[in-house]
Amino acid sequence: MRKPTFFRCAGAVGRWLAAACLLAAPLAGAGQTAAVATAPIRIGVLAVLDGEDSRRLWQPLVDGLARALPGHSVRLQVLDPDALESALARQALDFVVTNPGHYVRLEARHGATRIATQTTAESDDPAHTVGSAVVVRAGTPVPATLEALRGQRVAAVAEDAFGGYQLVAHEWLQSGLDAEAGAVQRVFTGFPMQRVADAVLAGRADAGILRTCVLEQLERAGRVAPGALVVVGARPDAPAACQSSTPLYPGWAFAALASTPPELGRTVLLALLTLPVDAQGGRWSVPADYQRVHEVLRALQAEPYAFLRETRPQALLGRYWYLLAGTLAVLLLGAAYMLHVELLVKRRTAELTRSLRERERLAQQLAQGQETMDHLSRLSILGELSATLAHELSHPLATIANYAASVQRRAASGKLTPDALAQALQDMAQETERATRVIASIRALARRRVPVRVLSDPVALANEAVALFGGLLGQAPPIRVECAPGSRGLRVPGDPQQIQQVLLNLLKNALDAHRAAGRANAPITIHIERQGDRLAIAVQDQGAPLSDAERARLFEPFYTTRPDGLGLGLAICRSIAETHGGALQARPAGAAGEPGMVFELLLPLALPTPHQDATP
Repeated sequence: MRKPTFFRCAGAVGRWLAAACLLAAPLAGAGQTAAVATAPIRIGVLAVLDGEDSRRLWQPLVDGLARALPGHSVRLQVLDPDALESALARQALDFVVTNPGHYVRLEARHGATRIATQTTAESDDPAHTVGSAVVVRAGTPVPATLEALRGQRVAAVAEDAFGGYQLVAHEWLQSGLDAEAGAVQRVFTGFPMQRVADAVLAGRADAGILRTCVLEQLERAGRVAPGALVVVGARPDAPAACQSSTPLYPGWAFAALASTPPELGRTVLLALLTLPVDAQGGRWSVPADYQRVHEVLRALQAEPYAFLRETRPQALLGRYWYLLAGTLAVLLLGAAYMLHVELLVKRRTAELTRSLRERERLAQQLAQGQETMDHLSRLSILGELSATLAHELSHPLATIANYAASVQRRAASGKLTPDALAQALQDMAQETERATRVIASIRALARRRVPVRVLSDPVALANEAVALFGGLLGQAPPIRVECAPGSRGLRVPGDPQQIQQVLLNLLKNALDAHRAAGRANAPITIHIERQGDRLAIAVQDQGAPLSDAERARLFEPFYTTRPDGLGLGLAICRSIAETHGGALQARPAGAAGEPGMVFELLLPLALPTPHQDATP
């Protein structure tokens, strides 16, 4: 690939995510990359609804990854907890999508490492997404608080279901109500979660525990009649359009496994963070801090903190009663054993705390890297094109200096007429405006800014990109802008600077191709035409043609044919095009063996209305 750029990234967490930091090292080798590119991506999802409902819920994720990773086949498996555990034991999965409590268990059992956390349409904060809603039948007395359910039959999915039981059990425990000790009559229905709602509606349970927003999903799907179930203790801080009986905790985790190749993990991580919002309004964000999840599981002494049960006084008395009734030496031995276990717990807790702090730091770096990626890409173009900037500015400055000296000489000799003075001042002003335009264009390209969405004239954008490109080069090659009939007066929605960034990249690549082919002064052509409901802006060079193998990998991150290139330029350009609802594609300019390549930027057209601003 003939495109240099800069890219900054910070990984999420875990030992293999260190390999995902994109500035850490270049690609390890073409052999490993090819193997990852052809391997299927196997994703296991924990089922909380009926199988088909869960598959429909997660199919947009699979479709989005398939579009973002055209070289891969993406396979989705919706599994209950037992089937998911079996698949992990057989190493039949590369990634797992599951709730936060289940993820923490998989982290301890199988070395899972989260690389992203899901947000929802109701909550765009990945650290506050998952909660529990306790429901009762409409028409029955609605308890005022969760503690008022003491002694009643409460249905839940399973004892280890995070949003389906553990969060409510944690709230009970904080108020002094121990569900495990029989304070409530627990009725476990198993997955999917709809069974809990069915048990409450059928009268087999007085109340049921659902994950936040599941009740609303069941009502929209027609599985539960609207208003048939009422939420107990609805909190005011619940996400919009949903009701929750507990505080919100981090969202579902997208986790890689210990057996997942680091290259595959990095590829999927980049794709996840660039996926658009799905039909349900959810998207993937940087990994959230799961410390609060650990605190809930630790308080409940649930896996992976089940070992804490061994240190409870009741367990110790039941295990060592005959020793405690024996001799003082055995009593001292038991005390020493308890101290040893407590030290191990504190050591492990300290290690987990350090690990979580490191994860939080890496997550912050990842967020900063994503925010500055586009800015660094523009700076990389500016850095390469500004080598001759001094020459471009020196000409108007020298002209101004000459005019000023001439005026001084004429004034000193008494030959300065008003007409000559006016002409000199006019020429000096024109040269000043020329230098100002060059500097303003460079400042606009380098400035960090928030992307905007306006309607822009593509012909004007192309001409401005050509002017800026020529302004940054002292001896720029000739560039022709050709407009097909019917292509003028059209508008495209998007960020004008990002579109110009893509055009500058393509022009710089064309110039590099000319120089590599020994035709530095060969003309570059920009052709603009309408193609149905899209506008095509094609940049054609006269460099050496690319082989089929090179074109197949042209838009892959880190693939480049230049020894000093990073291989991220065209990948970023394609990402910008797809963000605008368009595409970026490449094809030979002529028949096989003829010079030149055509890079075509396709953007959706917008018809301006009287209420829209048709200027960038």
